[in-house]
Amino acid sequence: MNRSSLLYFYDVAQFNDKVDPKDFLKMPDEYRDLLVRLLTIQADCEIGGPHIYVDHWTLRAPTVDDQWRVARIAAEEIDHCRKMLRLLKLIDVDRSDILERPRSKREVDAFKEDMPTWADFAAFGFLIDKVGEYQLDEMIGSTYAPIDDALPVILREEKGHVAYGEQQLEKLVKSGDAGRAQAQAAIDKWYVTGLDMFGKSGSSRTERYIEWGLKRRTNEEARQQYIAEMEPKIAAIGLRVPDRLQGRKYL
Repeated sequence: MNRSSLLYFYDVAQFNDKVDPKDFLKMPDEYRDLLVRLLTIQADCEIGGPHIYVDHWTLRAPTVDDQWRVARIAAEEIDHCRKMLRLLKLIDVDRSDILERPRSKREVDAFKEDMPTWADFAAFGFLIDKVGEYQLDEMIGSTYAPIDDALPVILREEKGHVAYGEQQLEKLVKSGDAGRAQAQAAIDKWYVTGLDMFGKSGSSRTERYIEWGLKRRTNEEARQQYIAEMEPKIAAIGLRVPDRLQGRKYL
């Protein structure tokens, strides 16, 4: 990062240089504030899932294999949080306080919800972890250079969480009417919750993220791509696609 790069940004309203941690304090306030906000929210989301399901499902999942898988998913999500906190520490920002944040204070409403059924856990993995995958995908090629070192492992593990959730929903649907009903109720709940996670359409802050090279798509662009990908997958499982406009906040 150098002064000519910053001048280039102001000339064409797009910043494309790579920022090393040692250059962080040289960046304008807006860039620094947006980067810290982005990494903090991501760290909060990564630890938010385990705070919902670890106590209830680690030893109550249907089989010992499922219990192992819940524990493994939780460990991976905690590690994702650890990686985001390390990215913040590289710029001398300590947000370890989020580890003890109550669920009611989480950055995103999805992580304030309850998960009373196994179908909830499955739908959460299938739908909410998929939103997480989209959020992480936004950061590929970020102007904050260290992010690219952390993303490949995180994205691979998130894809595994999504696939496991989908597999469990398929099992529930095939198990009979009761399982199908639970799976449908969970999809109805978590699909519309996931759509809200992309944020409001027309967000001016998102435009600034894009201009500083910290994100690649607007909220609505990412949401529409998610819809186009996930609605056929919901139908393929044998479930009804929920009314995505019902009571939503993002409009």
